[in-house]
Amino acid sequence: MSVNINILDQIIASKITEVERAKKVHPIDELEKSPLFSRCCFSLRTSLTNSKTGIISEFKRKSPSLGWIRKDANVVEIASGYNAAGASGISILTDEPFFGGLPEDLITARELVSIPILRKDFIIDSYQLFEAKAIGSDVVLLIAAALTIDKTKILAREAKKLGLEVLLEIHNEMELVYANEYVDLIGVNNRNLKTFEQNINTSFNLAKLIPEEFAKISESGISNTETVKALRDVGYSGFLMGENFMKQPKPAETLQKFINDLMHLK
Repeated sequence: MSVNINILDQIIASKITEVERAKKVHPIDELEKSPLFSRCCFSLRTSLTNSKTGIISEFKRKSPSLGWIRKDANVVEIASGYNAAGASGISILTDEPFFGGLPEDLITARELVSIPILRKDFIIDSYQLFEAKAIGSDVVLLIAAALTIDKTKILAREAKKLGLEVLLEIHNEMELVYANEYVDLIGVNNRNLKTFEQNINTSFNLAKLIPEEFAKISESGISNTETVKALRDVGYSGFLMGENFMKQPKPAETLQKFINDLMHLK
């Protein structure tokens, strides 16, 4: 993939059109009537604090860097399997054009699992927060690279009003200024969203720079238990993993083995 192509810009341009269309089809007053809108959200931060592994397993069918990972992925089978295997949380992609996800995937998973669900999408408008609450999300992702500092704070504050936790995703030290009092967790994405190149050292380099009041999550590029242990040793409590499980014939069984190996790692 050419590094000259800014994939993030393409995704955001598509998302703007998608959100405007969704507002007309399902206005906010309709979303507020959803049976799931009034539920109390589970806390991902608490789940990670109480977990011995901190694995947030992800459900996604494709990505811009790999194309289709698992086109026929069944959210019922995989989400329930992740829950049974001991995941601390589940991340579900709801972007269709670039990741093959649907809001319906999250709705389905919500009925099956008793752990926090992160809506993994590109949030650019407060409408998407109401949508996230209506489909059963517990946590929303705000990506610093896709927003301004002011917009990040506005969206984080609105999310908290709706009872949602906020995961702020950063990619470098400069983006730490996006953190605010409404953010619960800070995720370091080891994948550059503009080029989709990944480097696990991003998490290690930023570990000590993230203020202690935020729970720390390392995202992308994690494929072995030794890396999880090393990241935990420098302060991370959450580890978001998707491709490592989704590309396997039985993602939930792969997660179960990973957790078992991690628990026995000295």
